[in-house]
Amino acid sequence: MIDTDPDPRSTNHTLSSYGLTRFFNSARAAVGLKGEVDVLLADDSTLRRLNKNFRGKNKPTDVLSFPAAAEISQLHAGDLAISLETAACQAAVYGHTLRDEVKILLLHGLLHLSGLDHETDNGEMATREAKLRRQLRLSTALIERSVTAPQKPLSRLSPKTSSRSAIKSSSQPKSLLAASRKSTKLRRTT
Repeated sequence: MIDTDPDPRSTNHTLSSYGLTRFFNSARAAVGLKGEVDVLLADDSTLRRLNKNFRGKNKPTDVLSFPAAAEISQLHAGDLAISLETAACQAAVYGHTLRDEVKILLLHGLLHLSGLDHETDNGEMATREAKLRRQLRLSTALIERSVTAPQKPLSRLSPKTSSRSAIKSSSQPKSLLAASRKSTKLRRTT
Protein backbone atom coordinates (compact mmCIF):
# COMPACT_ATOMS: atom_id res chain seq x y z
CA MET A 1 0.00 0.00 0.00
CA ILE A 2 1.28 3.47 -0.89
CA ASP A 3 0.06 6.57 0.94
CA THR A 4 0.99 9.89 -0.68
CA ASP A 5 1.06 13.25 1.08
CA PRO A 6 3.31 15.41 -1.14
CA ASP A 7 5.07 18.46 0.21
CA PRO A 8 3.31 21.47 -1.37
CA ARG A 9 6.64 23.32 -1.68
CA SER A 10 8.09 20.56 -3.85
CA THR A 11 8.77 21.31 -7.47
CA ASN A 12 10.22 17.87 -8.09
CA HIS A 13 7.89 15.31 -9.56
CA THR A 14 10.57 13.05 -11.06
CA LEU A 15 10.61 10.53 -8.21
CA SER A 16 8.03 7.79 -8.57
CA SER A 17 6.84 6.37 -5.26
CA TYR A 18 6.07 3.06 -6.91
CA GLY A 19 9.39 2.84 -8.76
CA LEU A 20 11.51 3.73 -5.74
CA THR A 21 9.61 1.33 -3.49
CA ARG A 22 10.05 -1.47 -6.01
CA PHE A 23 13.79 -0.80 -6.33
CA PHE A 24 14.16 -0.41 -2.57
CA ASN A 25 12.52 -3.78 -1.89
CA SER A 26 14.68 -5.48 -4.55
CA ALA A 27 17.86 -3.90 -3.17
CA ARG A 28 16.97 -4.80 0.42
CA ALA A 29 16.43 -8.41 -0.60
CA ALA A 30 19.65 -8.48 -2.66
CA VAL A 31 21.64 -7.14 0.30
CA GLY A 32 20.03 -9.78 2.49
CA LEU A 33 18.51 -7.58 5.17
CA LYS A 34 15.78 -9.42 7.05
CA GLY A 35 14.45 -6.54 9.14
CA GLU A 36 12.39 -3.61 7.94
CA VAL A 37 14.12 -0.37 6.97
CA ASP A 38 12.75 3.16 7.12
CA VAL A 39 14.11 5.77 4.71
CA LEU A 40 13.81 9.52 5.03
CA LEU A 41 14.33 11.59 1.87
CA ALA A 42 14.96 15.10 3.15
CA ASP A 43 16.89 18.31 2.48
CA ASP A 44 20.47 19.33 3.26
CA SER A 45 19.54 21.08 6.52
CA THR A 46 17.96 17.90 7.88
CA LEU A 47 20.98 15.80 6.89
CA ARG A 48 23.32 18.42 8.37
CA ARG A 49 21.43 18.26 11.68
CA LEU A 50 21.45 14.45 11.73
CA ASN A 51 25.13 14.34 10.73
CA LYS A 52 26.02 16.78 13.50
CA ASN A 53 23.93 15.04 16.16
CA PHE A 54 24.98 11.48 15.39
CA ARG A 55 28.44 11.78 13.81
CA GLY A 56 29.73 15.11 15.14
CA LYS A 57 30.15 16.48 11.60
CA ASN A 58 28.47 19.84 11.02
CA LYS A 59 27.86 19.49 7.29
CA PRO A 60 25.26 17.95 5.03
CA THR A 61 25.96 14.60 3.45
CA ASP A 62 24.30 12.43 0.83
CA VAL A 63 23.28 9.38 2.89
CA LEU A 64 23.33 8.40 6.57
CA SER A 65 22.78 4.90 7.90
CA PHE A 66 21.51 4.12 11.38
CA PRO A 67 21.70 0.37 12.09
CA ALA A 68 19.29 -0.98 14.68
CA ALA A 69 20.47 -2.76 17.80
CA ALA A 70 21.35 -6.40 17.19
CA GLU A 71 18.50 -7.55 19.45
CA ILE A 72 15.86 -6.14 17.07
CA SER A 73 17.68 -6.29 13.73
CA GLN A 74 15.61 -9.25 12.50
CA LEU A 75 12.50 -7.06 12.85
CA HIS A 76 13.96 -3.62 12.12
CA ALA A 77 17.34 -3.45 10.37
CA GLY A 78 17.67 0.32 10.78
CA ASP A 79 17.00 3.70 9.22
CA LEU A 80 18.44 5.60 6.26
CA ALA A 81 18.38 9.33 5.57
CA ILE A 82 19.13 10.79 2.12
CA SER A 83 19.48 14.43 1.13
CA LEU A 84 17.58 15.12 -2.08
CA GLU A 85 19.46 18.41 -2.49
CA THR A 86 22.85 16.70 -2.39
CA ALA A 87 21.51 13.84 -4.51
CA ALA A 88 20.33 16.34 -7.16
CA CYS A 89 23.78 17.94 -7.28
CA GLN A 90 25.51 14.58 -7.53
CA ALA A 91 23.11 13.42 -10.24
CA ALA A 92 24.01 16.49 -12.32
CA VAL A 93 27.73 15.96 -11.71
CA TYR A 94 27.65 12.32 -12.73
CA GLY A 95 25.24 12.79 -15.63
CA HIS A 96 22.24 10.76 -14.55
CA THR A 97 18.78 11.37 -13.10
CA LEU A 98 17.85 12.17 -9.51
CA ARG A 99 15.95 8.87 -9.45
CA ASP A 100 19.13 6.96 -10.34
CA GLU A 101 21.16 8.86 -7.73
CA VAL A 102 18.64 8.06 -5.01
CA LYS A 103 18.82 4.39 -6.00
CA ILE A 104 22.63 4.48 -5.76
CA LEU A 105 22.38 6.06 -2.29
CA LEU A 106 19.74 3.55 -1.18
CA LEU A 107 21.99 0.63 -2.14
CA HIS A 108 24.98 2.21 -0.39
CA GLY A 109 22.97 2.84 2.77
CA LEU A 110 21.54 -0.68 2.80
CA LEU A 111 25.04 -2.12 2.59
CA HIS A 112 26.03 -0.06 5.63
CA LEU A 113 22.97 -1.40 7.49
CA SER A 114 24.15 -4.92 6.67
CA GLY A 115 27.33 -4.24 8.64
CA LEU A 116 29.74 -3.28 5.85
CA ASP A 117 31.91 -0.15 6.17
CA HIS A 118 34.16 1.03 3.33
CA GLU A 119 36.07 3.31 5.72
CA THR A 120 37.36 0.37 7.79
CA ASP A 121 37.19 -2.77 5.63
CA ASN A 122 39.67 -3.98 3.04
CA GLY A 123 37.47 -3.37 0.03
CA GLU A 124 34.70 -5.82 0.96
CA MET A 125 31.96 -3.20 0.74
CA ALA A 126 33.26 -1.84 -2.58
CA THR A 127 33.31 -5.35 -4.05
CA ARG A 128 29.81 -6.14 -2.81
CA GLU A 129 28.45 -2.77 -3.96
CA ALA A 130 29.92 -3.22 -7.45
CA LYS A 131 28.40 -6.70 -7.75
CA LEU A 132 24.96 -5.54 -6.58
CA ARG A 133 25.15 -2.43 -8.79
CA ARG A 134 25.39 -4.69 -11.82
CA GLN A 135 22.69 -7.04 -10.52
CA LEU A 136 20.32 -4.11 -9.84
CA ARG A 137 21.21 -2.41 -13.16
CA LEU A 138 22.68 0.79 -11.73
CA SER A 139 25.07 2.77 -13.91
CA THR A 140 27.60 3.30 -11.13
CA ALA A 141 28.18 2.65 -7.44
CA LEU A 142 29.01 5.28 -4.84
CA ILE A 143 32.37 3.79 -3.88
CA GLU A 144 33.36 3.07 -7.51
CA ARG A 145 32.81 6.63 -8.60
CA SER A 146 34.78 8.06 -5.67
CA VAL A 147 37.91 7.10 -7.59
CA THR A 148 36.79 8.59 -10.92
CA ALA A 149 36.59 12.26 -11.84
CA PRO A 150 33.05 13.69 -12.12
CA GLN A 151 31.80 15.20 -15.38
CA LYS A 152 31.18 18.60 -13.71
CA PRO A 153 32.58 20.11 -10.51
CA LEU A 154 30.20 19.50 -7.60
CA SER A 155 30.71 22.91 -5.96
CA ARG A 156 29.38 24.87 -8.96
CA LEU A 157 26.00 23.20 -9.03
CA SER A 158 22.95 24.26 -7.07
CA PRO A 159 20.20 21.80 -6.27
CA LYS A 160 16.88 22.17 -8.02
CA THR A 161 14.85 20.40 -5.37
CA SER A 162 14.16 20.69 -1.71
CA SER A 163 11.33 18.22 -1.50
CA ARG A 164 10.93 15.98 1.48
CA SER A 165 9.74 12.42 1.19
CA ALA A 166 9.90 9.24 3.17
CA ILE A 167 10.04 5.65 2.05
CA LYS A 168 8.79 3.24 4.66
CA SER A 169 9.01 -0.49 4.43
CA SER A 170 7.10 -1.01 7.67
CA SER A 171 3.90 0.42 9.03
CA GLN A 172 5.37 1.55 12.36
CA PRO A 173 6.75 5.10 12.66
CA LYS A 174 10.46 5.31 13.46
CA SER A 175 12.63 8.06 14.91
CA LEU A 176 14.00 9.39 11.61
CA LEU A 177 10.60 9.56 10.00
CA ALA A 178 9.32 11.61 12.92
CA ALA A 179 11.94 14.22 11.99
CA SER A 180 10.14 14.88 8.72
CA ARG A 181 7.03 17.03 9.17
CA LYS A 182 5.60 16.59 5.67
CA SER A 183 6.48 13.60 3.61
CA THR A 184 5.55 11.11 0.96
CA LYS A 185 5.20 7.71 2.58
CA LEU A 186 5.71 4.42 0.84
CA ARG A 187 4.90 1.25 2.71
CA ARG A 188 5.84 -2.29 1.86
CA THR A 189 3.16 -4.62 3.08
CA THR A 190 4.09 -8.12 4.11
